[in-house]
Amino acid sequence: MPSSRNRKLVPECDPAIQQLKFEAASTLGVPIGGSGAGFDSEMAGELGSTGGAGGQGYLGYLTAREAGSLGGYITKRLVEQAEQTAQNTIV
Repeated sequence: MPSSRNRKLVPECDPAIQQLKFEAASTLGVPIGGSGAGFDSEMAGELGSTGGAGGQGYLGYLTAREAGSLGGYITKRLVEQAEQTAQNTIV
């Protein structure tokens, strides 16, 4: 039995998802760089940093509202990207 039900179907997309998380946090003003003070999401994205403990992206210090805002924003952006890709494929 697998130890985690959250296995990635396409592990190669992880850097793009992490970048999207940093962009969403920057746009929404949510601190995700550990302490949040002086966090530069652009620099973190360039360095490949995922924030959180051990580089695993753990964001347990966020409030439910902040986490929900990030998740909603990321989902919205992914849907927009999929719609745009579908439109470009049809044309």
